[in-house]
Amino acid sequence: MNDQQQEMHDQIEQSGSVTPMEGRHAIHCLTIIGQIEGHYDAPPQTKTTKYEHVIPQLVAVEQDPRIEGLLMILNTVGGDVEAGLALAELVSGMKKPTVSLVLGGGHSIGVPLACSARRSFIVPSATMTIHPVRMNGMVLGVPQTLHYFQRMQDRIIDFVTANSRMPEKRFREFLMNTGELVMDVGTTLDGDKAVAEGLIDRLGGLSDAIESLYELIEAGQEEADPKPKQKRGRQKKAR
Repeated sequence: MNDQQQEMHDQIEQSGSVTPMEGRHAIHCLTIIGQIEGHYDAPPQTKTTKYEHVIPQLVAVEQDPRIEGLLMILNTVGGDVEAGLALAELVSGMKKPTVSLVLGGGHSIGVPLACSARRSFIVPSATMTIHPVRMNGMVLGVPQTLHYFQRMQDRIIDFVTANSRMPEKRFREFLMNTGELVMDVGTTLDGDKAVAEGLIDRLGGLSDAIESLYELIEAGQEEADPKPKQKRGRQKKAR
């Protein structure tokens, strides 16, 4: 194993990411796997993605002139809402081309993460679960708590609808669906349904996602964005 191969192996082992430099373009592959770990440590037997490890990677991708684009692969059950939303905002705010691919599952806070890329893909067998915000531990049953939950939910809805083609009304319908999940409120969408509803851009696999990222790199960010963007607050995202 030469030095370059050893460096790539160490990068995969330590951070679950890799930056292949020998393809048509130099891209960074970031994996969001298992539970997104936020301010509190998950149990040791839980497979996690630590947001404090991902943030520096995203900054490095944006700043490194050698890296031309980001491929984000998701198979996540969700996790910490604020940590996941923070990562989604970082990806959404990148100038370099970004493409996401949902494999297996992109559940809960994984939904805004999947939508945060400039183009999003999902394989037919993958699923995405949309459900209301919830919190573990002691929760005070007072109006202030309910208002806090509602504001957090609104932040997620605003982000998803601003970064996908799904209308807010439709997203809220899926969010509060009581007729599908036996032990929960919400909706699970498979790959075809996620694309048909406008949550994800395209159906496809790894080669499709990489080819799309190459297209974005070659065409330039502003010219290659096919999504009609909705205005969110005081800012409108240029993709």
